[in-house]
Amino acid sequence: MTQEMREPTFLMLTALADSPKHGYALIEEVDRVSRGHVRLKVATLYAALDRLEKEGTIRIAREERVQGRVRRYVELTPDGVDLLAEEVARREVTVAEARRRLALRPAFGGAL
Repeated sequence: MTQEMREPTFLMLTALADSPKHGYALIEEVDRVSRGHVRLKVATLYAALDRLEKEGTIRIAREERVQGRVRRYVELTPDGVDLLAEEVARREVTVAEARRRLALRPAFGGAL
């Protein structure tokens, strides 16, 4: 059984789906994608990036120097794309079931 993907990981992979990003841009994109509900801390981000790289989900796309510091851009690997697509499909099934059940609910607050 595949372990359920945690929300911050899902949002990070979603943010990387369209293009490589460096750490700060990834933090900003997760904030934007989650509409401000998830704010990644720097330490959390880099720990997650290390884990995802070891798992083969992401890889370093390129590096550049900015004001004397190395800025690493990360991107999804083909396995990362597949993992994200699987998680999207899993979440879609859950959302569809929630919508179906809400539609069955009595209009005027019937007993649960």
